[in-house]
Amino acid sequence: MTENIENLKKENMNLAEKIYIFDTTLRDGEQTPGVALTVDEKIQIAQKLNNLGVDKIEVGFPASSKGEIESAKKIRSMDLDSTLVGLARSLPQDIDAVLDADLEYVHTFIGTSPLHRDYKLKMSKEEIIEKAVESVEYAKDHGLAVEFSAEDSTRTERNYLFEIFNEVADAGADFLDVPDTVGILTPIMTHELITDIKNNFTIPISVHFHNDFGLATANSLTAIECGANQAHVTINGLGERTGNCSLEELVMTLKSAYGIDLGLDTTRLYSLSNLVGRLTGVKMPVNKPIVGDNAFAHESGIHVHGILNNSSTYEPMSPEMVGHSRRIVLGKHTGANAVKSKLKEHHIDLNDEQFCKVFDEIKSLGDSGKCVTDDDLIAIAITELASARETPIVIKGLSISIGANVSPTATVKLEIDGVEKETASTGVGPIDAALNAIGVLIKDTIDVKLDEYNLEGITGGTDALAEVFVICSDFDGNKANGRSTNQDVVMASILAILDSINKLLLIKRA
Repeated sequence: MTENIENLKKENMNLAEKIYIFDTTLRDGEQTPGVALTVDEKIQIAQKLNNLGVDKIEVGFPASSKGEIESAKKIRSMDLDSTLVGLARSLPQDIDAVLDADLEYVHTFIGTSPLHRDYKLKMSKEEIIEKAVESVEYAKDHGLAVEFSAEDSTRTERNYLFEIFNEVADAGADFLDVPDTVGILTPIMTHELITDIKNNFTIPISVHFHNDFGLATANSLTAIECGANQAHVTINGLGERTGNCSLEELVMTLKSAYGIDLGLDTTRLYSLSNLVGRLTGVKMPVNKPIVGDNAFAHESGIHVHGILNNSSTYEPMSPEMVGHSRRIVLGKHTGANAVKSKLKEHHIDLNDEQFCKVFDEIKSLGDSGKCVTDDDLIAIAITELASARETPIVIKGLSISIGANVSPTATVKLEIDGVEKETASTGVGPIDAALNAIGVLIKDTIDVKLDEYNLEGITGGTDALAEVFVICSDFDGNKANGRSTNQDVVMASILAILDSINKLLLIKRA
């Protein structure tokens, strides 16, 4: 059935025999507002793109600075398999800069729409064609492969677009590029435009689509369906304004949905995305397709149950295909199967009663708006395991009073060997006050001192679980650790202290 669907899809497409991936992360991606890459950073990314297997890497705009020429030369010296490309306006000096950078492929452009002609270039149609043709001829005369872009193609009159494409094709251009400079295309419009171009030109067609309306990937896929030979992309969809077509989205959609394998090592996508995110400082949203933290994360009990039985139930591809990993997230929608799976993963064995308490605690935390991490779960489970021991001392009540310019007061009620006792004490803070009150209540039962106290927020944020670890000792030299996890740091501290004291009592009575 799946094979028939794939065949039906391809029968309705005008796919090119070879589809090229032209990555422009180092050029258009670096034009993301606030992003500036050093030479070494560009080299790192270029090496990773080459290892991924992209066909072409646009390494920069050599005419813009000496640093761009330097980085292009260094990348060129690495002897990569990918074809290295330099951007140039339709000007001889820009093409000379590409030659100075020791590159063999130039991507030259000039604006063609009425807006660009009248307001940016202030040139006539004829002057623009003349500039375009001269630049292509100049580049070809100097041994460069040439890709010509009619900037703002999608707002250029169709007859004029075809006229300039005809002229640069006659001048020797190797690729004709169609930039959707402000991202105004829709898939239907893309289908009509690229089909029309393919019906009129035999020269390979490239597309460079921006994402202003969130359609860059969809439009690039449509262009490929209609015969486009090449798509310009960036890692993480970086680029001017809202960016370009995302490399990882395009490649994985072609591979998983269309059955078109471009020969790239897709297992490198996640690590490459992370590298680019770190170097550019542009962090991906958690729900970013393919490479976001939540791309293969599941919380809903129904979803997790399906995933644990067969990952294809709720995943269109395996995370391993892109070098990612699956996450089972615990929260208010979590089912018992997910929690059991997580506990098994961390080699924690609970009986039915203990599991129910841990599961209820996770649900309670989820209802309070907290996402429970693996570390949270481990801490909760360890606390529950520890609570299964005999507990001579049990907390029955706690209240804290804090006022301006007065020491905090803690009122603590304990049950000690079945007898309830209550007292209030002050301290330098609420935790100190509570521990002072406990000291008063237990002094007739056991004398202990606090040797070590460690408090850690397991996860970030104001709703983080507090994990408290303590070591107490009695005057016979016995030591015992105590541990507790709670959203309330004061309660976590009290429970950890009582955990340690109960161990010391059991040692003393034994």
